[in-house]
Parts: sequence; structure tokens; C-alpha cells
Amino acid sequence: MADYALARRNMVDAQLRTNKVVAPAVIAAFSDVPRERFVAPQRRPVAYVDEDLPLGDGRYLMEPMVLARLIQALDLHADDVVLNVGCGSGYSTAILARLAGTVVAVESDARLAREANALLTELSVDNAVVVEGPLPGGHAKQAPYNAILVGGAVTEVSDSLTGQLAEGGRMGVVVDEAGESGVGRAMLLLKSGGVVSGRPLFDAATPLLPGFQKEMGFVF
Repeated sequence: MADYALARRNMVDAQLRTNKVVAPAVIAAFSDVPRERFVAPQRRPVAYVDEDLPLGDGRYLMEPMVLARLIQALDLHADDVVLNVGCGSGYSTAILARLAGTVVAVESDARLAREANALLTELSVDNAVVVEGPLPGGHAKQAPYNAILVGGAVTEVSDSLTGQLAEGGRMGVVVDEAGESGVGRAMLLLKSGGVVSGRPLFDAATPLLPGFQKEMGFVF
């Protein structure tokens, strides 16, 4: 039988701590949440490897180091309201729920949305909810948000998402402007004085989320 607790500790020590993830609350969240529960049973033995894990239908569980560094950059507080765009099976939502007051997750895949809600209930995560809907639109009903985490790469950040940030809000997202290039840049966006600006954090080979791909133009 696999020792998932040991695998989790190894992930934290070898993948997170060695890659500038040092915030105690973030380390504690990744040490506690059972990542293996958020993948298919046949993938549980590799749940803690340092790569994106397939969830089916072209969706992925984000690489632990990339996810942890994005979350750390958000500098979450206990009373923050957070939007999790493209939560997949809910792992990132469970992590965020350990760090913030309320988490609203949006998932476009009906199967994944159901699985995420079920898993969060099983793990007694009572300050998060998953709603089904298109990802680029976020969830304006609960806006504004103190922080937004986008659970995959985008070719560009939509105005509808940045418009849901509260003043002083932060967004963590991987931007791959070329689309399908395999290498994007993790960014931290900040809203100050009503203006959103960003700074690069690190390079990340993160799969694109559905709905964020560039549209192909006419070829003559």
C-alpha cells in the first residue's frame, strides 16, 4: 500500500521548499490536503510527482510547485474572498480554503464540478463552493474578490476576470501568449487605484484552460 503521507512530505520538502515556497501557512496547507484524492485511482501512485496530472477531457491537475508559488504570491489572509477559476477536481480549492475565509470555484466541466463538490464535502471543507460555468467569465455574482487564482494557462487575461478584483486585489495566473507553446510565464497581477498591473514570477509549462485559447484567424 502506498504511503501517501510520506509522499506528501517528500513533495513539500523536495518540490516546494527547494523552489522558494517558504510561507508557513502555504507549507501547512500542502502538507495537509491529500492530493491523491483528487486524481483517478489508477493515478494515485503518481499523485505527488512534479508534473501536471491528467484529469481527463484535456484537463490537468496543476504541478505542485507552480500551484504553490502562485498561491504564495497571492499573500492570502484569513478573511479574504477568493475566486478559483478552473478548479478541476478541487485540489486547488481545498488548498485555498485552508488559507482564506471564502472560496468560490468555477469549473466548466460538469463531471469535474460534481467531483470537486463531492470531494470538498468528504474532506469537510465548508468554506468553499464549486459552481459550473464558463471559465473566462469568472463568477461576477460574488465579486469583488480579494484574490483570484487561475488553475491553468491562458493566452491572455480577460477583462471580465480583472474586473472582478477588489481594490488591492491580486491575481495569480500563467500566461502563455503564443498558445500551446508549452512554456508560459506565471504572473502576479495587482489592482491599485482601479488599474491592474502585473509582474512576472517564473516560467511555467502549464496546459491551457478551455475557453482561453487564441481564436484561429482565416488562412489564405
